[in-house]
Amino acid sequence: MRLAVIVNITRDRALELARELTAWLDERSFDYAFDTESARALGSDRSTDVGLLNQTCDIFISLGGDGTLLFASHFSLSKPVVGINVGNLGFLTEFSQAEMIPAVEHVLSGNYSIHTRSQLEASVKTGETELRLTALNDVVIEKGAYSRIPTFVIRLDDEILGSYRADGIIIATSTGSTAYSLSAGGPIIAPKSNVFVITPICPHMLTVRPIVISDDKVIRVSANAPDGQFPLNLDGHLQRMLSPGEIVTVRKSPQAINLVANENRSYCEILRKKLLWGHEHPAGQ
Repeated sequence: MRLAVIVNITRDRALELARELTAWLDERSFDYAFDTESARALGSDRSTDVGLLNQTCDIFISLGGDGTLLFASHFSLSKPVVGINVGNLGFLTEFSQAEMIPAVEHVLSGNYSIHTRSQLEASVKTGETELRLTALNDVVIEKGAYSRIPTFVIRLDDEILGSYRADGIIIATSTGSTAYSLSAGGPIIAPKSNVFVITPICPHMLTVRPIVISDDKVIRVSANAPDGQFPLNLDGHLQRMLSPGEIVTVRKSPQAINLVANENRSYCEILRKKLLWGHEHPAGQ
């Protein structure tokens, strides 16, 4: 079994953990590879282009926050991903730093379970060319630097849902409901729910609210404006600028992400700790 190790090289602690992990792996003669940037930062000769890691590695190890795990998941192509939290919130990264070695031991022994998470597929046609992209958390179309308030037209399958004057539109998976969508007023959705949520950003009508839909729907979004360019972001990364009237089609991706599960924590515990919902009280209090 060969491990792919992807590190947030901007965090000293993540680099320290990478050294601890690889020393442990070396002692036991386990094979592993870093992506090119991680290898350079660590001075390692075990370097592989990140886009090729899925061809030679069986398990991905992410050392960083949720952003690092999102980055790793884009290249894992359904291979299991172990997320070690070296960030702040850590909704997606299942394991603490202290749990890193035990988690890797379980993975190497085959004694682990998987959380399968749905992804979004976003496509944009330009002439005969179609750009297809995937996102674990969300697809976001924003007004960007446009000085006025555009109208975003949203269709579900072949029917118009509505025309929203807003600063942008977020389409999130249940996994991504605790990311940008949550900060924009969207609901928290349990990660195994077969739904998407459409959340407007700063809508200019009080009656415009987030809506939860089944994940078998096809969503089409376009910006109705006389001019301007509108950023299309997937999982927080700019993919391209959209012209007025250009349609982004969003649907459930046929490719899911497999995250190695931490059997010692529950979703309720995550919400309590990460969102500071308070501690447990003795029975009857």
